[in-house]
Amino acid sequence: MRFSKYHGLGNDYLVVEPETVGRDLTGDEIRLVCHRNYGPGSDGILWGPLPTADGDFAVRIFNPDGSEAEKSGNGLRIFCRHLFDRGLVGTAPFVVATVGGAVRCRVHPGGGSVDVAMGRVSFDSTRIPVAGPPREVVDEPIEVLGRTYRFTAATIGNPHCVLVLDAISAELARTAGPVIETDPRFPNRTNVQFVKVLGRGEIELEIWERGAGYTLASGSSSSAAAAVARRLGRCDREITVRMPGGALAITVSDDFAVDMTGPVVKVGEGEVHPEAFTVEPRLLR
Repeated sequence: MRFSKYHGLGNDYLVVEPETVGRDLTGDEIRLVCHRNYGPGSDGILWGPLPTADGDFAVRIFNPDGSEAEKSGNGLRIFCRHLFDRGLVGTAPFVVATVGGAVRCRVHPGGGSVDVAMGRVSFDSTRIPVAGPPREVVDEPIEVLGRTYRFTAATIGNPHCVLVLDAISAELARTAGPVIETDPRFPNRTNVQFVKVLGRGEIELEIWERGAGYTLASGSSSSAAAAVARRLGRCDREITVRMPGGALAITVSDDFAVDMTGPVVKVGEGEVHPEAFTVEPRLLR
């Protein structure tokens, strides 16, 4: 199985073209390929390009635990760069379909930066989803490990739980993140963002990603966090989102449509040897 590896601010993905495999991957195969010890290692697999009636190209996004993600901002930028490297797109805008909706993309000359119109953020509990009566889930309490926080939930095609705090850390994301991800109020689990507002146009972010764990950077998390910061009146339209892996430029319109611009770096290409797939599945869990 051949792959191309890229990263967006340290958030790395393997692009695997379905026609080179000839069949779908199993959950155990996805876990093996993403495993940092038993496989090439990555934060996920981008399975495409696929045929679609909703855009120019389609991609499926798989998490390291074998589950499927609806949308990924870094993943989309990486997929666009791969299309550019393959000569399938140039610098004109094009549309990529995902499970979480179609997005309009544009690769900058040289391929090192990509724009993605991520879509409109919603705070509607029925769309995210969040358990309880239909409502906008804004500034609600949540108890985690004996402490009460305030959170705002959002979707941009995938679910997010955003906590705006005075202080954030990787340790907090690693400890509180998995508890919030699997909280019963989130029936599809959730991505979790811990946000510190640095100014009207700048926020800092620590991320616990659903199905992947602690993550250096995330495009969809940046989009959701920026939209929440604006919804709470803490930030303006143009927002720089700083993460351990680097920064993204996010624009949040008055109706909470989000545009994202960020870098992509090609790491290399390779092939997973058939012998790798002889690892016992229990070792991958």
